Amino acid sequence: MGIFVFLPLVLPLTAWPIARLAEQRLHPRTATVLLTSVSTVMALCSTVCLTLLMVVGTAQLPGNPLPDGWSDPEVRESVPRHEIAGKAAIPALFAVVAAGCRTLTRPVRVRRRAHRALAGLPRTEVAVLPDPAPYAYALPGGRRDRVVVSTGMLGALASRERRALFAHERAHLAARHHRHLLLVQLAACANPFLLPLRTAVAYTAERWADEDAARAVGSRRVVAHAIGRAALASARPAPAPTLPALAAPGPLPRRVAALLGPAPATRAWPSLFTTVGLAVWTAATGAALSAMFSANSALTLLFLLRTATPL
Repeated sequence: MGIFVFLPLVLPLTAWPIARLAEQRLHPRTATVLLTSVSTVMALCSTVCLTLLMVVGTAQLPGNPLPDGWSDPEVRESVPRHEIAGKAAIPALFAVVAAGCRTLTRPVRVRRRAHRALAGLPRTEVAVLPDPAPYAYALPGGRRDRVVVSTGMLGALASRERRALFAHERAHLAARHHRHLLLVQLAACANPFLLPLRTAVAYTAERWADEDAARAVGSRRVVAHAIGRAALASARPAPAPTLPALAAPGPLPRRVAALLGPAPATRAWPSLFTTVGLAVWTAATGAALSAMFSANSALTLLFLLRTATPL
């Protein structure tokens, strides 16, 4: 395996430029899908390599349940600094698994509680809660997707702004933005170098819904006003980071400014001879190299372990 087993752990750094540029230079839909895909691939490759290092480290521990042949010098020498790297990978992988489990279970619990709270209301697409605190968010799952909004939020918006709010939340549900948000959160748990991509997707998913809402209501200015009013009135954010909302925390002034400007170009893939195009290809190359190095390391270790294990 050599040094190649370590490279997928640091190759997410190649995605940092596109995480910064995608928010302004790519269409929000393209940016969200691209960043989610890159972060998911890199997180999987990083976790695979961390698992390989853990196998080498665990085989060195006395009393481990692994075959004795797995601690042979040929296996250990396949990893540079195996004494340190192998043993350090054990707590690191446990931390990744624990953080991933928390990230997976939290939205499930939140959605379950939310659906229980809505059990007594009519089974309509929009659930209006008699609550003076202004809030609204998209709630997927259950028997049907729903938009949850309080009477306090409806009272803070004008008629056309309410239409923009509903269009925004429906866009979140239609594009399954909660899945993108969950994937990048899991990726950031697997590798902290992917945190900038998580932050970027949280913004581009909202911008994607903003643009869809602007097309639905026929006015970008109305959506911008709705975002501003909802942000000023909002008492609390959505109950979980994976439940998107019109007034989600983050760079709201940038969203409003983007809506007051021209609509983003819908070209899916930028030219290589631009800054953003170079950043896209750098991130894509980093993801491809991560996949190649992790696959090569896995096959190499598998071959070594099969060779070292007596039949």
